[in-house]
Amino acid sequence: HDLGSGRWLLDFGRAFSGMLHFDEGLPQPIIPHNNIYPRAHGFGDASEKRWSFITVVYGESLEMTTGDINRVLVAGMGLHDGGPRHNAEPEGAQDNAFCFPDDHDGILTQKDIYVYPSESITSDMFSRARQSHFTTHAFRFAEICCTAEPPTNVHALMYRTAMQEWGTFDSSSVLINGGYELVKNSMRSNLLSVQSDCPHREKLPYGGDLIANSPAAMHMFDMSAFYKKTIRDWMDAQWDNGAYTETSVWQDLNDYAGIGKGAGETVWATAPPVLTVRHMQHYGDLDLLKESIGSHTRWLEFLNKEFDSGMIKMGYDKKLKTYRGDGSGLGDWLALPVKDTYLTHTGFYMASSRCIAYISNKLGNTKMRKKSVSLAELIRNRISSLYLWNGRDTFTYPMARYPSTPGPEMSLFARIVPGEKRCAVLKNWFRRKGETWDGDEETLFLNELDSSYAEQLVNAGVLIKDDEDYLFSVSQWQGFGEGIFSIRYALKTLSDMGFHHIALRKASGIGFGTTEYMLTHNATTMWETWWRSEDVYSRNHPMLGAIAEWMSSSVAGVSVHPTTVGGRQVLFWPRFPKSATMLKFASSIQGTPVGDFAIAWRFENLPEDKSKYDSALVTVRIRLLVPPGGSGMLRLPLPSSKTTKIRISHTNSIPDLDAARDEANRKCMNRRKHGLGFHWNWEYDRQRKKWYTHSSRKSIGTACESFLFNLTPEWSEQVDITHDVVSRTDSKLSAGLYDLIVTNWKLEKEEEGTGRLGNIPQYFHPNYNPGPFCNDSHSFDWHIDDATHIMI
Repeated sequence: HDLGSGRWLLDFGRAFSGMLHFDEGLPQPIIPHNNIYPRAHGFGDASEKRWSFITVVYGESLEMTTGDINRVLVAGMGLHDGGPRHNAEPEGAQDNAFCFPDDHDGILTQKDIYVYPSESITSDMFSRARQSHFTTHAFRFAEICCTAEPPTNVHALMYRTAMQEWGTFDSSSVLINGGYELVKNSMRSNLLSVQSDCPHREKLPYGGDLIANSPAAMHMFDMSAFYKKTIRDWMDAQWDNGAYTETSVWQDLNDYAGIGKGAGETVWATAPPVLTVRHMQHYGDLDLLKESIGSHTRWLEFLNKEFDSGMIKMGYDKKLKTYRGDGSGLGDWLALPVKDTYLTHTGFYMASSRCIAYISNKLGNTKMRKKSVSLAELIRNRISSLYLWNGRDTFTYPMARYPSTPGPEMSLFARIVPGEKRCAVLKNWFRRKGETWDGDEETLFLNELDSSYAEQLVNAGVLIKDDEDYLFSVSQWQGFGEGIFSIRYALKTLSDMGFHHIALRKASGIGFGTTEYMLTHNATTMWETWWRSEDVYSRNHPMLGAIAEWMSSSVAGVSVHPTTVGGRQVLFWPRFPKSATMLKFASSIQGTPVGDFAIAWRFENLPEDKSKYDSALVTVRIRLLVPPGGSGMLRLPLPSSKTTKIRISHTNSIPDLDAARDEANRKCMNRRKHGLGFHWNWEYDRQRKKWYTHSSRKSIGTACESFLFNLTPEWSEQVDITHDVVSRTDSKLSAGLYDLIVTNWKLEKEEEGTGRLGNIPQYFHPNYNPGPFCNDSHSFDWHIDDATHIMI
């Protein structure tokens, strides 16, 4: 795109981390009229010496009022003059300041300069330039200036550490698939030597981020060597007093939020033992346990010494009589409701104890195991007694007036709530409601939106109309307001406790606080926040990426088993929607050291009349693949009608899997090339200063079916396992390929609740029975071999 004044804009279709490669070099540079370079493209030192140069500026989005690259987003943290629309600092305030070169115009800019230090150059001098060799950038767009013609044959090179990418997910839902792709694209951008928060500015391995999204990373990639290095980095940075830092290399960031000298915020600093436990579960490295147990034990001893007094110093009284939420700490970072920092501090003190218990048990240290289990139970009881003190069974801090996060979802997922209270806490969770949202960019958006569009959004359930005002809103049950931790707790708890359809509704919601909202604003990577930011928060940040692991483990139904080591056993637990209008099929591959496990399910015999998608009797077909050396535990949803039958057959003669995968990939790529994914986005008319919708054919979110349904082997005789499913008995599967047929599965209408801002009254009615899952005594307490429900 020609931006004028010798400036050219390149769009590479999606954001990533890497470099540009100029296959045929750069064109000859020109000097703009009156020697005035476009903003960010000057290089004063070279101009003074009459040297020739070309600049390349990088960014992940365009500034909406000018069409230029939005540089402030990748500068971040308000460290910029903001340009024409967003003024974090007065223009010129950053001139000559630390970290702000003069030619960056008061904005920390991603920028390469190709310069020839001579007044006279040959005609082919710049054609020899191929790429920068000094740094990577994070970008979708690049501006090149100043040349009379654009460079030809420019390629973008994506850089990340070379680990195997072994996890996939697909479904019939463009919205859910789109969310998965946003996370995976962000992960690919943030795995270069360290797992960074964002690939363009801080580039730091924050402990909280890793705790939140390491399950998604370990689903998608073989992180065995990568996370071993990460754990060792933290051990190297550990203070002499045992404190772990917030990032794997101490940066003096947010130390105010930690307990005791040198400690990072409790959740962030607990990353090393948490990652060690997950590493054992996925990769089975006993030597890493032996190597790290001393450092992790010193961290727990530090907490034992400093935690209670440290919490008092930070203003938390023991009975929480004066606590109103959102105290000192980072908590459920970037959540929209009040963050309950006491619960996250204390909960991850408990998680540290459980991690030491888990590791000690694997190493055969009985004394340390017993001591750590006792401490973890003591902390658990402390939390539950305080959070059930008011007698309302809502699992909130004693003086709570408003819902906070995390809350019931964390307590249920991490086995904190006493068994006899689980159903009551679960039911009361559904009392929570949404709230309106008046963030800066959303308010500006509404001010620049024609009323005809606004009315359409009201009818679609995206906006709320209050008299003559249009409002965005945070929906509790049709979207997300949760922060980086509770998003995982919420989705997993809903799916595991029989409310998978509500989890699906959250993940496939539309409007503010959803991945659909990001897609409507041309996102190709996950944002740092649920709200739209044009001047501070990154748009390539996998911090909220826990949704991706839930898609694989719950929507499709395969995950590393909670009690396995080395990824040798997976849990096959597919959950289905109530209605086929929500979802018709899903599939996933979970890579492990023993090989790839895979699952696919789909509704068959769906009626042609889609109005019957929430009432028909249909067939569900499920395919499972267990590699040699691996095993699976099969857990299926309870039958939806008395006539439902479930039969299984298998074959040990595995067909050509590579050929089946290649064929499925070919079909999928063809669909993506035809742009069968998310199909529209908002655009800004800079002359009218109005937003409008633009239809487009995109690949992101494209629905593709699994290769497992391309396989046609000879199956064994079917075996009826309906009784096992009704009695909730898991079935162990050895290596092989399996075919399950579920007949007479009854589709139902989805629960509506009381709207976008409302709750779901039928689920907290006194006479409502929430089902058998919250009454399951096997899930009342945390078990010593369970790496999943420690807290992560």
